Amino acid sequence: MTRSTDAIIVGGGLVGMTTALALSAFGARTAVIDNADLDKTLEAGFDGRATAIASATWRMFGALGIAERLAEVECPIEEIRVSEGVSRRWLAFDGRGADSDTGEQEALGHMIENRFIRKALIEAGRDTADIDIRAPEDVLSIERAEHGVSVSLSSGETLKAPLLIGADGRRSRIREEAGIRAARWQYGHTAIVGMIDHELDHGHVAYEIFYPTGPFALLPMLPGTRSAIVWSVPGEEAKAWLGLPERAFMAEVDKRMGGVLGKTAMAAPPMSYPLGFHHAERYTAERLALVGDSAHGIHPIAGQGLNMGLRDSAALAEVIGEGLRLGLDIGEPEVLDRYQRWRGFDNFAVAASTDLLTRLFGIPGKTMKRVRSFGLNAVERIPPLKTFFMQEARGATGDLPQLLRGERP
Repeated sequence: MTRSTDAIIVGGGLVGMTTALALSAFGARTAVIDNADLDKTLEAGFDGRATAIASATWRMFGALGIAERLAEVECPIEEIRVSEGVSRRWLAFDGRGADSDTGEQEALGHMIENRFIRKALIEAGRDTADIDIRAPEDVLSIERAEHGVSVSLSSGETLKAPLLIGADGRRSRIREEAGIRAARWQYGHTAIVGMIDHELDHGHVAYEIFYPTGPFALLPMLPGTRSAIVWSVPGEEAKAWLGLPERAFMAEVDKRMGGVLGKTAMAAPPMSYPLGFHHAERYTAERLALVGDSAHGIHPIAGQGLNMGLRDSAALAEVIGEGLRLGLDIGEPEVLDRYQRWRGFDNFAVAASTDLLTRLFGIPGKTMKRVRSFGLNAVERIPPLKTFFMQEARGATGDLPQLLRGERP
């Protein structure tokens, strides 16, 4: 049996499902294929991470009806405090005032466990008539040709569309089969992630504390006495840290927190994953567009990784939606080139900046520590510079797609 649709998305993760929902908002029909049982990806042990959804991305979630599904589990980030080591002097980004663009008060971001985001996206996808979810389902073969794309499935069905979208992660089969090269390297560090309970209420404040061995982030969760941690350690030390008894592990966490939230206890066993960088040389090929980790992956130092992918979803949906409105073939190069131009430079700039920041804060020595402290203090004292960095944290700079402005087509 052969079925036709507007776009075939390989990968039903956070970015893949968001892309399908964004395309549906612009009137495009999609088929989403994933080899995983999506219900099993909702289990607590599948992905113990939490993500900071930037305010611009949250506007898109609002426009797509996702924010209301997450209202009971999201924790706003009202302030971000950055320091060089444990210090009483913070570079503080306070989002409690009115946003300069909208004139309304808007949180800097929203902390949510990944499993809750995934659940909201899958449920929304299943509720949307224009989205055909095929999971678990294996892709047997993909043919991209001048006039369209054909995807053969393990069920025996064949899907046809003018466009293929690769959302299949860092080790993207779609990207590799298209012959798209990617610059990549490892940082030699591992991120330890977990949940802790603490004595004092976090007050919706996130902390980013930089150490020469790697940054330590403390991110507010619900309830107010719980936070997520993202702790970057040298790769060769990660196994030893994770092998510590709970009491000893929490003692090390307490040292890095400097007692900012009082006594602590482990709320969930920590997990880990290696930290690396990759960036595809291009995001498009014949009848193909890449989104999310298929196109790029960065260090979590600035919390922008998933947000970059979700911004890809918004931009690609707008490009495809405009193409459909004009009666164009949405798989043609002149349509996809606009997406490449829109997202290629922005993502590369964020990736390069994040890489530079990671390396700068990883240089040991008292001289570099003083240089970094001077830089943080300078940003604190120069309001326009501070505002710029705060808007970057919100994901609200540059040419924003319609959905990232909170506007549904």
